[in-house]
Amino acid sequence: MAVASPEPALPVRADWLVLPEQPQQPSLRCWWARPADAEPRAAVLVLPEVFGINAWVRSVAERLAQAGYGALVLPLFARTAPELELGYDELSLATGRLHRDAVTAQNLLTDASRAIAWLQRQPSLEQRPVGCVGFCFGGHLAMLVASLPQVALTLDFYGARVSSFRPGGGPPTLALVPEIPGDLVCLVGDQDPLMPPQELDAMAAALSATPGSRRRELLVLPGAGHGYMCEQRSDFNAAAAQQGWNTLLQALAQAL
Repeated sequence: MAVASPEPALPVRADWLVLPEQPQQPSLRCWWARPADAEPRAAVLVLPEVFGINAWVRSVAERLAQAGYGALVLPLFARTAPELELGYDELSLATGRLHRDAVTAQNLLTDASRAIAWLQRQPSLEQRPVGCVGFCFGGHLAMLVASLPQVALTLDFYGARVSSFRPGGGPPTLALVPEIPGDLVCLVGDQDPLMPPQELDAMAAALSATPGSRRRELLVLPGAGHGYMCEQRSDFNAAAAQQGWNTLLQALAQAL
């Protein structure tokens, strides 16, 4: 995501953080990035792709910290591969998908709630609403996390299959849209093979059908494929990544 913040980048402190085990729940090995010399302006929960908490998603958290936010990356596979960190080759994709298929919405929401509770205990963030951003499978899961009452804004980057699937079973994740209390922005490339026209049509219909004052938006970026935000992926698109990053920062500033 080689794009620049409109404001001078702040110095950043970033390191691993382990949220300890709770009864019948695993420990959560997260990546925690925040401004080094100031309190965060707000908190953002980051949900990675199927490749785990790798260098790219850590860089996303650090860029958010440069913009003044506290960004916590949640491990999606805490029960099957708590320290997963993969590259973008075919074998890594296959490995990540195996762990993806073991995720359930219930476990994901339990883990996200724990992470949000931790964020809301930190100095300057006490009991404040948080943002959530997710990419690929993490984008799909971000739509689930958006249903939590503490989440004021969610950005779903190319989260596929929301109109036809929910991790662990049940109604499609898109069915949750009427229950989402905060803002929801979905961003996808018009060349994404994992987001066919029928998926985009279903998303557009669900977002436009939700009444109220909260933001509901589907942004389809021209010329962009799947994974366009990540410069380590073959579908990286610099112009779309710039637009995506700018949209993210502007939405965070408005909602948080």
